[in-house]
Amino acid sequence: MIDFNLKDVFRALWKTKEFMLFRFLIYFGITIGYILGTGTGAGIGWSIGSVAGGNDGSATGLFYGMIGGFGIVSGILYYVREYLLYMVKAGHIAVIMKHLDGEEIPSGKGQIAYAQSIVKERFKEASVLFAVDQIIKGVVKFITRLFSGIMTFLPFIPKPIVSFINGVVRNSVTYVDEIILAYNIKNEIDNPWEGSKTAIVLYAQNYKKFLKNAVFVTAISWILTLLVVALTFGPIAAMLKMGNFDLGYMPFVIAVVASISIKAALIDPFAMTALMQVFFKVTEGQEADPEWEAKLEKGSKKFREMKDKATSWVSSKFGEKDKDSPDAEDGLPPQA
Repeated sequence: MIDFNLKDVFRALWKTKEFMLFRFLIYFGITIGYILGTGTGAGIGWSIGSVAGGNDGSATGLFYGMIGGFGIVSGILYYVREYLLYMVKAGHIAVIMKHLDGEEIPSGKGQIAYAQSIVKERFKEASVLFAVDQIIKGVVKFITRLFSGIMTFLPFIPKPIVSFINGVVRNSVTYVDEIILAYNIKNEIDNPWEGSKTAIVLYAQNYKKFLKNAVFVTAISWILTLLVVALTFGPIAAMLKMGNFDLGYMPFVIAVVASISIKAALIDPFAMTALMQVFFKVTEGQEADPEWEAKLEKGSKKFREMKDKATSWVSSKFGEKDKDSPDAEDGLPPQA
């Protein structure tokens, strides 16, 4: 049995439709960027190759031009990834979380500004949110390896099946970092490292139940993505043919890139919202298990780093408070 309500998921997505549109426009722009970058690179490569080596040279130039154009666009996106996480993903998490908690959220353009104000309140800088997100992913990888290691030692399961299951498991934890960010927003936690540490432990101690739902949701997400690939390939191939572009397998590549962008804009929010429901339903009333915390601290360097950052975050805030206190001005230790 699944632990989320599809009706509530779709209601949340409809309630945040303005942000869904915002996501779609962002990722549609990314798709167009890839198409233009790859196409421009292909054209430049073909021209250079034609001059340098005739027909054979033009084919080689076309191939390397496409790779170069694709790589340049990917490099640009690498530098704006913090913005995409801060303003797009985290913002959508914020308004979905507020809706699931029964709070009224604005509609129209005001919804985007409202979401971003919540994110800025919890994470003052994009770099902080990005750093938290990266360390969360590192800890989640360790938890996934724990499960994968157990599967490897089960002699009655053939290795190809074990490899397939482990692949599904790795894909199913895609949304865990976003759910942990939702935990920080829901509980209005001032120390993002401490909040993330607690949420990671809660996730780990409920790993099996969460994994069951995550595998189910991930399967639906990728089925929908493959369906989008099938639906977009035909029109893209037809448009290129009408323009007398003979780019071989490029229509399929463009269809895949477009489908991944559509997945990020429209399908991922479905999966994320469903798993947010699961996490808060399963962990309601629970406290972080010290045994699981000790296990994570022993096995994961990233988790230890998260604990250190949580402590130093508190220490720095106390340091600022002490520095501004009357006792500190007199050179005396602060009063309790």
